[in-house]
Amino acid sequence: MPFIEQEAKEEIKIIEGKKTKVITPEVEITLTNTQTGQEYMSDAEADADVNNPNTATQREHIRRDVHVKVAQINIGAQSKEL
Repeated sequence: MPFIEQEAKEEIKIIEGKKTKVITPEVEITLTNTQTGQEYMSDAEADADVNNPNTATQREHIRRDVHVKVAQINIGAQSKEL
């Protein structure tokens, strides 16, 4: 089951004296045990499985898929922003 590691946001910052729109994308993570197919709901849950002496799970069995969702933005003279 994927979880959101970073929420999307937009903000205006002053960079080198100019107003600049800073866009942070949403980042969705899916952690999967490649040996068992188990999906984890957090890094902590995957770490707990690796550290559990009652399982054969090793760090290299954990696959981390990262899905970065970049919002469409309008830039240039036509955008009339900033």
